[in-house]
Amino acid sequence: MSTLIAIGAGIAVLTGIGAGIGIGIATSKAVDAIARQPEADGKITKALLLGCALAEATAVYGLVIGILIILFLGQ
Repeated sequence: MSTLIAIGAGIAVLTGIGAGIGIGIATSKAVDAIARQPEADGKITKALLLGCALAEATAVYGLVIGILIILFLGQ
């Protein structure tokens, strides 16, 4: 396997770092919002879960792209 293919796959998988940071920031903001307005707990939790799912999807897409790079370009 070429070195450039390995580097490209590694860069594609780095999307997981962004997703982790984004989920952490979203969770901290949700906790702050719940602390300020406990009666809005349900709405905040729904928005948090939707945002976390979308952020995690970007990490999964990066992983899939990294695997595809290795499988199809590494031949």
